[in-house]
Amino acid sequence: MQRTLCLSFLLLISWAFLGAAKKPNLICILVDDLGYSDLSSFGGTDIRTPAIDSLMKAGLRLDQFYANCTVCTPTRASLLTGRYPDIVGAPGVIRQRPSDSWGYFKPSGPTLPDMMKKAGYHTGMVGKWHLGFESPNIPNDRGFDFFHGFLADMMDDYWTHLRGGVNWMRHNKDTIKPKGHATEVFTRWAIDYVKKQAADKKKPFFLYLAYNAPHFPIQPPKDWLEKVTAREPQLNKKRATNVAFVEHMDHEIGKFLDAVKDIGIAKDTLIVFTSDNGGSLPHGALNGELRGGKQDHWEGGIRVPTCAVWPGVISPGRSNELGITMDLLPTFCEIAGVEVEHEIDGKSLVPIWLKGAKGDPNRTLIWVRREGNRRYQGRPYYAIRRGDWKLLQNTAFEPMQLVNLAKDPKEAKPTPPNGKIANELTRALMDHLQRAGKIPWQKP
Repeated sequence: MQRTLCLSFLLLISWAFLGAAKKPNLICILVDDLGYSDLSSFGGTDIRTPAIDSLMKAGLRLDQFYANCTVCTPTRASLLTGRYPDIVGAPGVIRQRPSDSWGYFKPSGPTLPDMMKKAGYHTGMVGKWHLGFESPNIPNDRGFDFFHGFLADMMDDYWTHLRGGVNWMRHNKDTIKPKGHATEVFTRWAIDYVKKQAADKKKPFFLYLAYNAPHFPIQPPKDWLEKVTAREPQLNKKRATNVAFVEHMDHEIGKFLDAVKDIGIAKDTLIVFTSDNGGSLPHGALNGELRGGKQDHWEGGIRVPTCAVWPGVISPGRSNELGITMDLLPTFCEIAGVEVEHEIDGKSLVPIWLKGAKGDPNRTLIWVRREGNRRYQGRPYYAIRRGDWKLLQNTAFEPMQLVNLAKDPKEAKPTPPNGKIANELTRALMDHLQRAGKIPWQKP
């Protein structure tokens, strides 16, 4: 606690020295199901993503940053609480039909927007929520002063914005019927939000901008698909459609980033870009040399393209230190100068981002996902990493497998979980299960 207060004080002095007259604005851009190599800056050869590439180049690229889960809801719960998802009742996807829902969001303490409000920030969210459909689990009840977005999980269609035939688009708590492609709608709303906050000038703002794209259904505007098809005639229809979808999203993110610059707040703003999980291989995404994809505990399902950009404060470059979605809450809190006094599982990345410090080489990270249907049958499955060692399964019905990521980064030769390392990881996972087993995940 004393170290956090001291470092926050030193940060404030450093920002003053660098010319920052106030606390920085904080923007978290979360995209949905982005493939690890579906950026040209991450090795994609058939895709062009200049806006996100420019972010990666302008800031600190985090090459070992993980999503908290292989799917949507749990990662979002971890982002907002700084906790493992099963510790806050969200080990699986929350859906509008109770028979298909595998979580109930119940924060164990203040949420990230709650903490930002405590630090003097205006808090806004634009885009996909996916943590509940009714009070108290809607954005305005969980710390956001402003919400303009979509409460549900995936959209049935990016132009109709429905899910299961129901309209889940909201302006704060009011139902609305916007027109246009959802990616463009969210960009427009996000630009409107930052313009208003910049003009107000009363307080810094925290914006959580969560795109549905490139989550299926893969629906790029027609002209974007035509452009990709003409440029990359070798691609099959599924891959070309996914490429066009990501490129359209990149273009919209570029419009938002341009607006931040044009408003004149770029130097006073920290922007973090990340994804909620890896790319969905059946829908044309690619995860480069990483094995697997969305739903898997292989690296392709949980390692995500991520960067932190703060001009003049965070030095551009690359970091190979571990990070995970739940680390963003304590990181943002430390930067905002507010102390985290309740229990969390995440760790602040400020020393890594601002000072180039090393992280804990033996840090333990755990993943869980619970899901229904014939493949999962409502049962959870797990992975755990400590140092270079990783123990994992991809359904509850397969045995655990052991991988050394330093020696086998492609996870091509997993072994049975025998020996001292496997025993230690198993014990650490069981300890977590005993802790998480106390937390209900069904709606009371």
